[in-house]
Amino acid sequence: YSMHKTLGVTTFLVALARIVWAISQPRPAPLPSQRRPEGFLADVVHWVLYAALVIVPLVGWLAHAAATGGAPIWWPFGQKLPFVPQTAALQSLFNTLHVIAGKVLIGALILHLAAALKHHVIDRDATLSRMLPGQTPLGRLAPTRRSRAPLGAAVAVWGTTIAIAISIAGDAPHPNQPALTEASSEWQVQEGEIAIGVTQFNSDLSGRFTEWTAHITFDDTIPTGKVGTVTATISIASLNLGPVTQQALGADFFNAATYPTASFSASILHASDGYIGDGTLTLRGRTVPVRLPFSLSLQGNKAEMRGDITLDRRDFGIGSNVNDEKLLGFPVSIRITFKALRGD
Repeated sequence: YSMHKTLGVTTFLVALARIVWAISQPRPAPLPSQRRPEGFLADVVHWVLYAALVIVPLVGWLAHAAATGGAPIWWPFGQKLPFVPQTAALQSLFNTLHVIAGKVLIGALILHLAAALKHHVIDRDATLSRMLPGQTPLGRLAPTRRSRAPLGAAVAVWGTTIAIAISIAGDAPHPNQPALTEASSEWQVQEGEIAIGVTQFNSDLSGRFTEWTAHITFDDTIPTGKVGTVTATISIASLNLGPVTQQALGADFFNAATYPTASFSASILHASDGYIGDGTLTLRGRTVPVRLPFSLSLQGNKAEMRGDITLDRRDFGIGSNVNDEKLLGFPVSIRITFKALRGD
């Protein structure tokens, strides 16, 4: 990814220089054998290609700047860009446009090469030979004024591309996202968050699960020992981990298609400082003992909880093919916060 991003930024800068040079040069007149529709299409494809050389790497660069964490660019600049906030929505938009713009680039390139082969193999004219250095077989052709219609058509192509990207950004469905039913519980969670943090390429990457339920019993009048229970179910496919969300949900990591949910079941015990959820976490088909320390603030029937724990991804077989901690750290930090209300 770092190589890809670094080459992308390089391509963007070289493309700008190439376009400035091209605009400053006179354009030769079309060959006498060239038909008018062919000339129009050739000009459209040229404009689309020139724009693609700028747009494709630029929106990839913008996606990198809008993301938190991820593989760094090796140039000593450009990790972040002015006026580009780090938001998941913006990163998703730029990533989507990067992919779709890349397909437009490939399509234009195929048309460009097909046209060149047609001129050389079928028409047998001097289109390719006059691109070589030195005097062309036809001699020098005088520059000519070109219509702006092809430029307008190219603008329409890219306008449509951007509109499509905006319409589908963020709409990619998560695999097998289960419809979690609300848990019938003594304590009802009103709002909360399950946040995770990992280290990738020595950069911190944060995310969260947006869909989860919890069944909680808790009696604050019990002075010692066990004071309640908790059973939580988390939709793995609801994970949002910025630029690597889809990769994280894949078979090598969380494998959301095969294991759509995770569950945490524990007894709530008094601790020397707060409480502990002593139980098991079942994730990716593996059940591991977990002790989750947490603090609890009680005001009547209202409770506010925060718990922090660090797990080892290897215990659950997550990323077992990535054994270098410099690429992907072994520890995964978990932060759970929520506010709950006790029912009648």
